[in-house]
Amino acid sequence: MELKLAKLKASTRNSLPASVFGEPKERKYPMPDRGHAANAKARATQMVKKGKLSPGAAAKIRAKANRVLGGC
Repeated sequence: MELKLAKLKASTRNSLPASVFGEPKERKYPMPDRGHAANAKARATQMVKKGKLSPGAAAKIRAKANRVLGGC
């Protein structure tokens, strides 16, 4: 299944509630839809490999993304 990632304009992103983000305090990894949730999982893994995100934080982002994706 291929998920198409829609563009998220700055105005739309800024209007999203903090609860939609993988890192709400920093407003990083937005997940307003399935495409963005799948992308957040991939980016979190990528940032752990680069040493810019802890494995624990990535696990939280993946768990939240899985809830958006319906347990995938």
